[in-house]
Amino acid sequence: MRLIQITDCHLGAQQSETLLGLNTDQSLDDVLQLIKTSEPGFDHLLCTGDVASEAHAACYQRFENTIRRYFSQPLSWLPGNHDSAELMALNQDRLGIQSRLVVLGSWLLVLLDSSVPGQVYGQLAASELDFLEHALEKYRDKHVIVCLHHQPVQVGSAWIDQYIVRNAEALFGLIDLHPQVKVVTWGHVHQEFQQQRKGVALLATPSTCVQFKPGCDNFTVDTQMPGYRWFELNDNGSFSTGITRVTNKQYVIDYKSAGY
Repeated sequence: MRLIQITDCHLGAQQSETLLGLNTDQSLDDVLQLIKTSEPGFDHLLCTGDVASEAHAACYQRFENTIRRYFSQPLSWLPGNHDSAELMALNQDRLGIQSRLVVLGSWLLVLLDSSVPGQVYGQLAASELDFLEHALEKYRDKHVIVCLHHQPVQVGSAWIDQYIVRNAEALFGLIDLHPQVKVVTWGHVHQEFQQQRKGVALLATPSTCVQFKPGCDNFTVDTQMPGYRWFELNDNGSFSTGITRVTNKQYVIDYKSAGY
């Protein structure tokens, strides 16, 4: 099975809106065009949060419309700290977006909500941990990818690592009991990251818009281009993954910004 992950699209209420000077609708279009060219036969598209910059209902409708201009494959999403989990849940069925458990052959995606209303940091409510536990107990025969928005481990950038999942130890406590979990993947950090923990791959995916420079204590915009992550998922539980980025584009971005 071929899984494509995008994240942190940060769509504004209007198509003309920008983030640090970058038109986020345009950069999302560029990434989707790249996927269309590079991934002709993928099976599922996942968005790991911050679909919107300020959680307007119009953003979610436009996101779905934009995706459907390119692809008919199943789509799933989860909320980030800039999103409204309530708005996303209310519109999910109407927009034809899949549920929080996605079966891809011998694999299972479990989508968690790590957002906290009014906060930037991540936290998994007891109900989210229960949801994960029940899924892992029910689907012992599946290889599992746990998906969320916030990073559950530090990525090495102090300014954004303060917004880590605050009860990540509870998440890993569950994962440690279920060896069918192969991957934990997230967005939020606007950069590529890869680490191993007890045989589980921990992965962050670049944003479809502005990138944050790795290894920086203070907010720093990177010159890396927008991109996406692909997964090739094998029936035996092995997988390969990588990042593909937009090329041959020039964007107007405020690289000197101290925040957003």
